[in-house]
Amino acid sequence: MATRKDQEKAIRSAEEICRRAGARLTLLRRRVLELVLTSSRPPSAYEILDRLRPLDASATPAGVYRSLEFLADRGLVHRLESTKTFVACAMPDHAHPSQMLICRRCGTAVEAEDPRVASAAEKLGRRLGFALDRRTVELTGLCATCQD
Repeated sequence: MATRKDQEKAIRSAEEICRRAGARLTLLRRRVLELVLTSSRPPSAYEILDRLRPLDASATPAGVYRSLEFLADRGLVHRLESTKTFVACAMPDHAHPSQMLICRRCGTAVEAEDPRVASAAEKLGRRLGFALDRRTVELTGLCATCQD
């Protein structure tokens, strides 16, 4: 979970990224991003909705999903396909292939950007005749805390 200072920096960065793209970080989108940032582990859309409803009784699943799609399209969050959860992007200032290390016990997710992994995935795809359109690699195991 990010510190309050890190959260504020991430929100300012998100506002700037949206502004440069000619998009708006609406109140709902901002709240959804804040909830992802303040979660101790990657939340699902419905967990976000449950945490959002006390702040906005009119919040709907469709609104949360649209907000998450908007945030993902701008590289502000990543959808973890294996767990159907969301995590704030650690490097939203540039497009990048990423590797997500996900603890299968506690759900913690850590983002890495290792060009060697990205290169190996590209080479594998080409060798097997695949044109990759999603370059996020999800790796599961146990985090340092859960290994103890």
